[in-house]
Amino acid sequence: MSAAIRIEEEGALRRVIVANAAKLNTLNSPLLEALAAAFEVPEATRAVVLTGEGGRAFIGGADIREMGAIEEPEAARAFIARVHGACAAIRACRVPVIARIQGWCLGAGMEIAAACDLRIASADARFGMPEVRVGIPSVVEAALLPGLIGWGRTRRLLLLAETLDAATLEAWGFCQRVVAPEALDTAVAEWVALLEQAGPRAIAAQKALIRAWEDLPLREAIAAGIPAFAAAWEGEEPRAMMARFLHRPR
Repeated sequence: MSAAIRIEEEGALRRVIVANAAKLNTLNSPLLEALAAAFEVPEATRAVVLTGEGGRAFIGGADIREMGAIEEPEAARAFIARVHGACAAIRACRVPVIARIQGWCLGAGMEIAAACDLRIASADARFGMPEVRVGIPSVVEAALLPGLIGWGRTRRLLLLAETLDAATLEAWGFCQRVVAPEALDTAVAEWVALLEQAGPRAIAAQKALIRAWEDLPLREAIAAGIPAFAAAWEGEEPRAMMARFLHRPR
């Protein structure tokens, strides 16, 4: 099978699969562009699960062969803009995106994972930001890492280029859950089921508000919640769901 981004629809769930297993699901320019497009989801979609093909890697990073052929700064700028474009599409997706991580999660793969809303990993997953070892800095959505794991741990990842295990990344707060390899799909399904139990408009509003909070000072972040709360009543979702709650069997 040639490298591709594969999309599978199952009810209200969209699966986005990086299908480049022979090269540890590394991302070249065509794959990055296709990955960004995969997060333009149908109205009925309630959640997206992003994963890599096979068991060896989530995303092994950006394509070193393509980067190694870059000869001037403008071509480098265009390539990294495509990495950012894929990350930005994930963050802009109106529904939650779950990173299902197995095997290697390196460099651009870790930036893609950081752009997701939730991260669940197999216990045998391995993480790293090895860019400095090949002569480049970690950039674009690596800037999300301090907010997820703190500045000291970010410096350790980016400057030392260590490979770290899933248990460490869970303790640091990067992964929200780590499970045995054979339990990964079950654990992902549990999270998808929880998302599907919530109000779709409420989930979309909550994701948008969380993204806004990242960029706002505390007072403004708190204030932004007032119009978001009021806007919930523009539809029937709160009244219908609260009525069901109040009249549930006891």
